[in-house]
Amino acid sequence: MKEAKIGILTLSDRASAGIYEDISGNAIIATLQEYLISPWSSIYKVIADEQKEIEKYLIEFADKEVCDLIITTGGTGPAKRDVTPEATEAVCQKMLPGFGELMRQSSLQYVPTAILSRQTAGIRNKTLILNLPGKPKSIRECLNAVFPAIPYCLDLIGASYLQTNESIIKAFRPKS
Repeated sequence: MKEAKIGILTLSDRASAGIYEDISGNAIIATLQEYLISPWSSIYKVIADEQKEIEKYLIEFADKEVCDLIITTGGTGPAKRDVTPEATEAVCQKMLPGFGELMRQSSLQYVPTAILSRQTAGIRNKTLILNLPGKPKSIRECLNAVFPAIPYCLDLIGASYLQTNESIIKAFRPKS
């Protein structure tokens, strides 16, 4: 089984400036370590909330690093500096709005401000790009909601095979 490559891109002006530690990117890595039993490695970067910079790293992770999955954290709210969805849409050939819809629906169980979140997902070549919110608790809630569909999505786009630890999270694949 080929090792999957997963890009983790944290978008935070303050974390990228060293004002505080990036706990969101680390929360994604910890969650993936629980979810996945197939081999995978990660590439990780913390950058500021600048649309051109975000686009540059999404393209680099997808095209040069050949990531199967890129997970972003941060920059999905309504504030002026929140431009992650715009950067994602700018670099993707196809958008998958169902991911954002399900994450918002799931988050509404915990917080009424979930409707302010604009996270989305899209495909660039053979890479799935998924935008998550910036809070670790919200990251886990959103990943719990959408991750069952991610391995099959990767199958459909020709990316690496992901196998989950079914005692933690069960991936859905149609019976052939």
